[in-house]
Amino acid sequence: MIAAELLGSEAESYQKTPDILDVWFDSGVSHSCVVDARPELAPAPADIYLEGSDQHRGWFQSSLCASVAMHGRAPYRQVLTHGFTVDQNGKKMSKSAGDAMAPQVVIKAMGADVLRLWVAATDYSAEMTVSDEILKRVSESYRRIRNTCRYLLANLDGFTPEMALPHEQLLAIDQWVLDQAHQLQTQIETAYENYQFHQVYQQVHEFCSVKLGSLYLDVLKDRMYTLKADSVARRSGQTAMFHVIHALVRWIAPILSFTAEEIWRHIPGAPAQTGGVGSVFVQTWYHDVPALPANAALNAADFTLLGELRELTTKALEPLRAAKLIGSGLDASLSIYVGEQALASLNKLSDELRFYLLVSDAKLVPLQGAPENTTLFTTSAGEIAVIAHVSHEPKCARCWHHRPDVGRHRAHAALCGRCIENVDGAGEVRGYF
Repeated sequence: MIAAELLGSEAESYQKTPDILDVWFDSGVSHSCVVDARPELAPAPADIYLEGSDQHRGWFQSSLCASVAMHGRAPYRQVLTHGFTVDQNGKKMSKSAGDAMAPQVVIKAMGADVLRLWVAATDYSAEMTVSDEILKRVSESYRRIRNTCRYLLANLDGFTPEMALPHEQLLAIDQWVLDQAHQLQTQIETAYENYQFHQVYQQVHEFCSVKLGSLYLDVLKDRMYTLKADSVARRSGQTAMFHVIHALVRWIAPILSFTAEEIWRHIPGAPAQTGGVGSVFVQTWYHDVPALPANAALNAADFTLLGELRELTTKALEPLRAAKLIGSGLDASLSIYVGEQALASLNKLSDELRFYLLVSDAKLVPLQGAPENTTLFTTSAGEIAVIAHVSHEPKCARCWHHRPDVGRHRAHAALCGRCIENVDGAGEVRGYF
């Protein structure tokens, strides 16, 4: 009653204004005021409108109504919405409540790329959870990707694009890693086209931590550190890494922008070093990553079996490590009992198998020769048994492999025959697939 009386007494002092059509009208005609008014922008409609999920009844709706009334069409080709940021308890964060995590604080503590990686790693179709613990885990993932790139660049020191080998001359495992990058290239392009940035993050992180870090680069270390700098086997590895870093820096550029630009400046032969276009952001996808050749020495099935064999090798070495009988896998040798199918596949490797399994020796034995009560494991190529032994051969001081030919050369008594070949440059380097 009191409010009505006050309103009635003040009614004469109110003035109706005709300049506000709708609370969202100003932003709703931005397609006309911005896109249509600026010739440097692409012709309307806009490629995409991006906002929070509450804008379906706000900016998206008012823009649609205004554009249909003005032009008879929508102002956008597609709409992308995202959830709201919540804390670890699922509570919505907001500046008004004072519980929002300021981007400036995160950037100062961890860097802008860690914050960008958190955004990309989060499935924005639902609420986006953020906390100090989550950002810490994202920071660890960032370091994994960055350190992988650092390792690739470090091993490309002194390499130039002219030194790259033709694909058919690459060693089998180098062809394999390029095939993995080739397959991933297609998946990442599709994920970006569909705005599935969390899939890009997952695929890149898995490639860096598993395919590269735990497998390929682990196997590659011996070749990079012990062979002659200009040997074919070492050049093969560098060629593969050169292609991988070119693809990888483009994969991460839209997300880890500052890191990608820094990497680009250090890639051998990149335009930034040769006076050409000096930014990764004017590059296109790197489509020079080749697939596995049809006539490759090892096919996809062979590499699947090798991956399974590496897992079995790790299990076989665990008891020796637990008993402190060995340190690294190079202190051990393996007896691998296989059936006909697996034997045909693994026989392609001959002496090179030990380098892939990171042991000093690996002998293939027909499955029927396995000792009684030996545990058999089922693989893609049939049943396999792996028994690890402590190697009693002398240890090479250079490559740390235990080999029977250590000490047979007077001038290099502490080296194995393979290292002597690399030190003296005599003969062909053997033992790499």
